[in-house]
Amino acid sequence: MKILYAIQGTGNGHMSRAMEIVPLLKKRAHTDVLISGIQTELSLPFDVNYRLYGMGFVFGKKGGVDLIETYKKSRLINFKKEIRDLPVEKYDLVISDFEPVSCRAAKRLGIPVIGLSNQAAVLASGAPQAKNIDPVGRYILKNYAPVDFSFGFHFQRYNKDIYTPIIRKQIRTAEISNNGHFTVYLPAFDDERILRRLTALKNAEWHVFSKHTKKTYQFNNVKVYPIQNELFMESFLSCSGIITGAGFGTPGEALFLGKKLIVVPMKNQFEQQCNAIALKNMGVSVIGSLKKKHLPAIENWMGEENKIAVNYPDETEKIIDEIIKARQSRFLRPIQNQRNIAS
Repeated sequence: MKILYAIQGTGNGHMSRAMEIVPLLKKRAHTDVLISGIQTELSLPFDVNYRLYGMGFVFGKKGGVDLIETYKKSRLINFKKEIRDLPVEKYDLVISDFEPVSCRAAKRLGIPVIGLSNQAAVLASGAPQAKNIDPVGRYILKNYAPVDFSFGFHFQRYNKDIYTPIIRKQIRTAEISNNGHFTVYLPAFDDERILRRLTALKNAEWHVFSKHTKKTYQFNNVKVYPIQNELFMESFLSCSGIITGAGFGTPGEALFLGKKLIVVPMKNQFEQQCNAIALKNMGVSVIGSLKKKHLPAIENWMGEENKIAVNYPDETEKIIDEIIKARQSRFLRPIQNQRNIAS
Protein backbone atom coordinates (compact mmCIF):
# COMPACT_ATOMS: atom_id res chain seq x y z
CA MET A 1 0.00 0.00 0.00
CA LYS A 2 1.19 3.51 -0.84
CA ILE A 3 0.16 6.32 1.53
CA LEU A 4 0.34 10.09 1.20
CA TYR A 5 0.46 11.75 4.63
CA ALA A 6 -0.54 15.41 4.24
CA ILE A 7 0.09 18.04 6.92
CA GLN A 8 -1.40 21.49 7.42
CA GLY A 9 1.61 23.75 8.00
CA THR A 10 -0.28 26.53 9.80
CA GLY A 11 0.15 25.62 13.44
CA ASN A 12 2.85 23.55 15.05
CA GLY A 13 0.51 20.93 16.51
CA HIS A 14 0.05 19.29 13.10
CA MET A 15 3.82 19.10 12.67
CA SER A 16 4.58 17.66 16.11
CA ARG A 17 1.91 14.99 15.58
CA ALA A 18 3.52 14.05 12.27
CA MET A 19 6.86 13.52 14.03
CA GLU A 20 5.32 10.56 15.85
CA ILE A 21 2.98 9.19 13.18
CA VAL A 22 5.08 9.26 9.99
CA PRO A 23 7.99 7.06 11.18
CA LEU A 24 5.48 4.40 12.28
CA LEU A 25 3.56 4.62 9.00
CA LYS A 26 6.80 4.18 7.08
CA LYS A 27 7.34 0.86 8.87
CA ARG A 28 3.97 -0.40 7.60
CA ALA A 29 3.75 1.02 4.09
CA HIS A 30 5.45 3.19 1.51
CA THR A 31 4.66 6.66 2.87
CA ASP A 32 5.30 10.05 1.25
CA VAL A 33 4.84 13.36 3.07
CA LEU A 34 3.19 16.60 1.92
CA ILE A 35 3.15 19.94 3.74
CA SER A 36 1.15 22.98 2.72
CA GLY A 37 1.03 26.35 4.46
CA ILE A 38 3.37 29.22 5.20
CA GLN A 39 3.42 29.73 8.96
CA THR A 40 5.07 26.73 10.61
CA GLU A 41 8.23 27.03 12.71
CA LEU A 42 9.05 23.36 13.24
CA SER A 43 11.23 21.25 10.94
CA LEU A 44 10.57 17.55 10.44
CA PRO A 45 13.14 14.79 11.02
CA PHE A 46 12.32 13.04 7.71
CA ASP A 47 12.09 13.89 4.02
CA VAL A 48 9.18 15.96 2.74
CA ASN A 49 8.16 14.95 -0.79
CA TYR A 50 5.81 17.85 -1.56
CA ARG A 51 5.94 21.42 -0.25
CA LEU A 52 2.91 23.41 -1.35
CA TYR A 53 1.62 26.91 -0.73
CA GLY A 54 -1.85 25.58 0.00
CA MET A 55 -4.62 27.61 1.60
CA GLY A 56 -3.62 28.67 5.08
CA PHE A 57 -4.68 31.27 7.61
CA VAL A 58 -2.51 34.26 8.51
CA PHE A 59 -2.14 35.12 12.18
CA GLY A 60 -2.81 38.76 13.00
CA LYS A 61 -1.29 40.96 15.71
CA LYS A 62 -4.41 41.68 17.75
CA GLY A 63 -5.30 38.19 18.91
CA GLY A 64 -6.96 36.58 15.92
CA VAL A 65 -6.77 35.50 12.31
CA ASP A 66 -6.03 38.42 9.98
CA LEU A 67 -8.86 37.92 7.49
CA ILE A 68 -7.62 40.61 5.09
CA GLU A 69 -4.07 39.22 4.94
CA THR A 70 -5.46 35.71 4.65
CA TYR A 71 -7.46 36.80 1.61
CA LYS A 72 -4.51 38.69 0.08
CA LYS A 73 -2.27 35.65 0.41
CA SER A 74 -4.87 33.09 -0.62
CA ARG A 75 -3.64 32.62 -4.24
CA LEU A 76 -6.79 30.86 -5.37
CA ILE A 77 -5.52 30.21 -8.89
CA ASN A 78 -2.36 28.62 -7.53
CA PHE A 79 -4.46 26.60 -5.06
CA LYS A 80 -6.51 25.10 -7.88
CA LYS A 81 -3.34 24.37 -9.85
CA GLU A 82 -1.80 22.55 -6.88
CA ILE A 83 -4.94 20.42 -6.60
CA ARG A 84 -4.83 19.61 -10.30
CA ASP A 85 -1.08 18.90 -10.44
CA LEU A 86 -0.68 16.78 -7.30
CA PRO A 87 0.00 13.20 -8.51
CA VAL A 88 -2.38 11.67 -5.98
CA GLU A 89 -3.15 8.78 -8.37
CA LYS A 90 0.11 7.20 -7.17
CA TYR A 91 -1.40 6.48 -3.76
CA ASP A 92 -3.89 4.01 -2.33
CA LEU A 93 -4.74 6.22 0.65
CA VAL A 94 -4.41 9.86 1.68
CA ILE A 95 -4.19 10.61 5.40
CA SER A 96 -4.86 14.30 5.92
CA ASP A 97 -4.10 16.31 9.04
CA PHE A 98 -6.43 19.14 8.02
CA GLU A 99 -4.56 19.66 4.73
CA PRO A 100 -6.84 20.94 1.92
CA VAL A 101 -4.89 20.32 -1.32
CA SER A 102 -4.50 16.56 -0.88
CA CYS A 103 -8.15 16.14 0.16
CA ARG A 104 -9.51 17.84 -2.92
CA ALA A 105 -7.04 16.19 -5.27
CA ALA A 106 -7.95 12.76 -3.90
CA LYS A 107 -11.68 13.47 -4.09
CA ARG A 108 -11.35 14.29 -7.81
CA LEU A 109 -9.92 10.84 -8.52
CA GLY A 110 -11.79 8.73 -6.00
CA ILE A 111 -8.79 8.06 -3.77
CA PRO A 112 -9.86 7.33 -0.15
CA VAL A 113 -9.10 10.12 2.33
CA ILE A 114 -8.94 9.57 6.11
CA GLY A 115 -8.76 12.64 8.34
CA LEU A 116 -6.54 12.70 11.39
CA SER A 117 -6.71 15.97 13.34
CA ASN A 118 -8.03 17.95 16.28
CA GLN A 119 -10.37 19.68 13.84
CA ALA A 120 -12.02 16.32 13.12
CA ALA A 121 -12.92 16.00 16.81
CA VAL A 122 -14.20 19.53 17.37
CA LEU A 123 -17.47 18.92 15.52
CA ALA A 124 -17.81 15.29 16.62
CA SER A 125 -20.68 13.95 18.68
CA GLY A 126 -20.21 14.72 22.37
CA ALA A 127 -17.42 17.27 21.91
CA PRO A 128 -17.95 20.66 23.62
CA GLN A 129 -19.18 23.38 21.28
CA ALA A 130 -18.69 27.12 21.47
CA LYS A 131 -21.87 28.84 22.64
CA ASN A 132 -21.54 31.70 20.18
CA ILE A 133 -23.15 30.84 16.87
CA ASP A 134 -20.50 31.01 14.14
CA PRO A 135 -21.95 29.51 10.93
CA VAL A 136 -18.99 30.68 8.84
CA GLY A 137 -16.44 29.18 11.24
CA ARG A 138 -18.40 25.95 11.46
CA TYR A 139 -18.67 25.75 7.66
CA ILE A 140 -14.93 26.32 7.20
CA LEU A 141 -14.06 23.68 9.79
CA LYS A 142 -16.36 21.16 8.12
CA ASN A 143 -15.43 21.86 4.49
CA TYR A 144 -11.84 23.15 4.51
CA ALA A 145 -10.30 19.67 4.19
CA PRO A 146 -13.11 17.25 3.23
CA VAL A 147 -12.48 13.57 4.05
CA ASP A 148 -14.34 10.26 3.74
CA PHE A 149 -13.84 9.29 7.37
CA SER A 150 -11.88 10.72 10.27
CA PHE A 151 -10.20 9.98 13.57
CA GLY A 152 -10.11 12.99 15.86
CA PHE A 153 -7.94 14.14 18.75
CA HIS A 154 -9.24 16.11 21.70
CA PHE A 155 -8.35 16.83 25.31
CA GLN A 156 -10.73 14.07 26.42
CA ARG A 157 -12.35 11.05 24.75
CA TYR A 158 -15.84 12.32 23.97
CA ASN A 159 -16.68 9.30 21.76
CA LYS A 160 -15.02 6.09 20.52
CA ASP A 161 -13.48 7.73 17.44
CA ILE A 162 -11.78 10.49 19.47
CA TYR A 163 -8.32 9.92 20.91
CA THR A 164 -6.40 11.91 23.48
CA PRO A 165 -3.39 13.94 22.22
CA ILE A 166 -0.40 12.29 20.61
CA ILE A 167 2.46 13.46 22.81
CA ARG A 168 5.92 13.68 21.27
CA LYS A 169 8.55 11.32 22.66
CA GLN A 170 10.65 14.44 23.28
CA ILE A 171 7.96 15.47 25.77
CA ARG A 172 7.17 12.01 27.18
CA THR A 173 10.81 11.35 28.09
CA ALA A 174 11.76 14.90 29.12
CA GLU A 175 13.09 15.92 32.50
CA ILE A 176 10.62 18.36 34.03
CA SER A 177 11.52 21.13 36.46
CA ASN A 178 10.21 24.43 37.79
CA ASN A 179 12.59 27.38 37.62
CA GLY A 180 9.85 29.87 38.53
CA HIS A 181 9.45 31.65 35.20
CA PHE A 182 6.37 31.71 32.96
CA THR A 183 6.46 30.79 29.28
CA VAL A 184 4.29 32.66 26.76
CA TYR A 185 3.44 31.59 23.20
CA LEU A 186 0.74 33.78 21.63
CA PRO A 187 1.49 33.95 17.87
CA ALA A 188 -1.64 35.99 17.10
CA PHE A 189 -0.41 38.96 19.21
CA ASP A 190 2.45 41.32 18.44
CA ASP A 191 5.26 41.94 20.91
CA GLU A 192 4.04 45.40 21.89
CA ARG A 193 0.66 44.14 23.14
CA ILE A 194 2.22 41.27 25.05
CA LEU A 195 4.93 43.45 26.64
CA ARG A 196 2.42 46.07 27.69
CA ARG A 197 0.54 43.52 29.78
CA LEU A 198 3.39 41.39 31.13
CA THR A 199 5.52 44.31 32.30
CA ALA A 200 2.59 45.31 34.51
CA LEU A 201 2.99 41.94 36.27
CA LYS A 202 6.29 42.83 37.84
CA ASN A 203 6.65 39.98 40.32
CA ALA A 204 7.39 37.41 37.65
CA GLU A 205 9.95 36.46 35.04
CA TRP A 206 8.45 36.02 31.57
CA HIS A 207 9.81 34.13 28.54
CA VAL A 208 7.93 35.23 25.42
CA PHE A 209 8.33 33.31 22.13
CA SER A 210 7.48 35.63 19.27
CA LYS A 211 6.84 35.26 15.54
CA HIS A 212 7.72 38.94 15.17
CA THR A 213 11.41 38.96 16.16
CA LYS A 214 14.52 37.31 14.79
CA LYS A 215 16.74 38.00 17.77
CA THR A 216 16.50 37.68 21.56
CA TYR A 217 16.02 40.84 23.62
CA GLN A 218 15.11 41.85 27.17
CA PHE A 219 12.51 44.43 28.19
CA ASN A 220 12.21 44.92 31.95
CA ASN A 221 11.09 41.57 33.41
CA VAL A 222 10.30 40.06 29.99
CA LYS A 223 12.75 38.16 27.78
CA VAL A 224 11.62 37.84 24.16
CA TYR A 225 12.90 34.98 21.99
CA PRO A 226 12.41 34.14 18.31
CA ILE A 227 10.54 30.91 17.65
CA GLN A 228 13.16 28.20 17.96
CA ASN A 229 12.22 24.69 19.06
CA GLU A 230 15.19 23.95 21.34
CA LEU A 231 14.90 27.30 23.15
CA PHE A 232 11.16 26.89 23.54
CA MET A 233 11.48 23.35 24.88
CA GLU A 234 14.07 24.45 27.45
CA SER A 235 11.78 27.22 28.70
CA PHE A 236 8.60 25.14 28.50
CA LEU A 237 9.95 22.12 30.41
CA SER A 238 11.30 24.29 33.23
CA CYS A 239 8.47 26.85 33.54
CA SER A 240 6.01 27.34 36.38
CA GLY A 241 3.17 27.76 33.88
CA ILE A 242 2.39 28.70 30.30
CA ILE A 243 0.11 31.23 28.61
CA THR A 244 -0.80 30.23 25.07
CA GLY A 245 -3.61 30.14 22.54
CA ALA A 246 -6.42 27.58 22.63
CA GLY A 247 -4.94 25.47 19.89
CA PHE A 248 -4.28 21.81 20.52
CA GLY A 249 -0.60 20.87 20.48
CA THR A 250 0.86 23.15 23.16
CA PRO A 251 -2.11 22.97 25.58
CA GLY A 252 -2.13 19.17 25.28
CA GLU A 253 1.58 18.95 26.04
CA ALA A 254 1.22 21.38 28.95
CA LEU A 255 -1.54 19.25 30.48
CA PHE A 256 0.55 16.09 30.02
CA LEU A 257 3.53 17.72 31.75
CA GLY A 258 1.41 18.91 34.66
CA LYS A 259 2.16 22.56 33.90
CA LYS A 260 -0.48 25.04 34.91
CA LEU A 261 -2.06 26.58 31.88
CA ILE A 262 -4.01 29.66 30.85
CA VAL A 263 -5.32 30.01 27.30
CA VAL A 264 -6.37 32.96 25.16
CA PRO A 265 -8.49 31.64 22.25
CA MET A 266 -7.90 33.37 18.94
CA LYS A 267 -10.66 35.55 17.56
CA ASN A 268 -12.21 34.49 14.24
CA GLN A 269 -11.07 30.92 14.92
CA PHE A 270 -13.99 28.58 15.59
CA GLU A 271 -11.78 25.60 16.51
CA GLN A 272 -10.01 27.54 19.26
CA GLN A 273 -13.29 28.81 20.66
CA CYS A 274 -14.48 25.19 20.97
CA ASN A 275 -11.15 24.06 22.43
CA ALA A 276 -11.40 26.83 25.03
CA ILE A 277 -14.80 25.51 26.17
CA ALA A 278 -13.37 22.00 26.50
CA LEU A 279 -10.38 23.25 28.50
CA LYS A 280 -12.54 25.45 30.73
CA ASN A 281 -14.76 22.44 31.49
CA MET A 282 -11.61 20.61 32.64
CA GLY A 283 -10.66 23.46 34.98
CA VAL A 284 -8.14 25.32 32.81
CA SER A 285 -8.13 29.12 33.10
CA VAL A 286 -9.46 30.92 29.99
CA ILE A 287 -9.36 34.65 29.23
CA GLY A 288 -10.88 36.33 26.20
CA SER A 289 -8.04 38.70 25.29
CA LEU A 290 -4.97 40.53 26.56
CA LYS A 291 -6.96 43.58 27.58
CA LYS A 292 -6.10 45.30 30.85
CA LYS A 293 -9.26 44.01 32.50
CA HIS A 294 -7.85 40.45 32.36
CA LEU A 295 -4.69 41.27 34.35
CA PRO A 296 -6.25 40.31 37.72
CA ALA A 297 -7.20 36.91 36.30
CA ILE A 298 -3.61 36.34 35.12
CA GLU A 299 -2.24 37.49 38.47
CA ASN A 300 -4.57 35.13 40.36
CA TRP A 301 -3.58 32.27 38.06
CA MET A 302 0.11 32.95 38.72
CA GLY A 303 -0.40 32.29 42.41
CA GLU A 304 -2.59 29.20 42.05
CA GLU A 305 -1.63 25.56 41.56
CA ASN A 306 -4.27 25.01 38.85
CA LYS A 307 -2.78 21.74 37.62
CA ILE A 308 -5.20 19.43 35.82
CA ALA A 309 -4.74 15.67 36.12
CA VAL A 310 -4.94 13.93 32.74
CA ASN A 311 -4.22 10.45 31.39
CA TYR A 312 -2.72 10.60 27.89
CA PRO A 313 -1.41 7.10 27.10
CA ASP A 314 0.78 6.46 24.06
CA GLU A 315 -1.75 5.05 21.58
CA THR A 316 -0.02 6.02 18.35
CA GLU A 317 0.57 2.43 17.21
CA LYS A 318 -3.06 1.57 17.94
CA ILE A 319 -4.28 4.60 15.97
CA ILE A 320 -2.21 3.62 12.92
CA ASP A 321 -3.56 0.05 13.12
CA GLU A 322 -7.09 1.50 13.17
CA ILE A 323 -6.32 3.64 10.12
CA ILE A 324 -5.06 0.65 8.15
CA LYS A 325 -8.09 -1.38 9.25
CA ALA A 326 -10.42 1.47 8.21
CA ARG A 327 -8.80 1.58 4.77
CA GLN A 328 -9.40 -2.12 4.33
CA SER A 329 -12.95 -2.27 5.68
CA ARG A 330 -14.55 1.04 4.72
CA PHE A 331 -13.27 1.31 1.15
CA LEU A 332 -14.29 -1.94 -0.46
CA ARG A 333 -12.42 -1.83 -3.76
CA PRO A 334 -9.12 -3.76 -3.68
CA ILE A 335 -6.05 -1.56 -3.43
CA GLN A 336 -4.67 -2.52 -6.85
CA ASN A 337 -8.04 -1.94 -8.54
CA GLN A 338 -8.33 1.39 -6.73
CA ARG A 339 -5.03 2.50 -8.24
CA ASN A 340 -6.05 1.33 -11.72
CA ILE A 341 -9.33 3.25 -11.50
CA ALA A 342 -7.48 6.38 -10.36
CA SER A 343 -5.06 6.08 -13.26
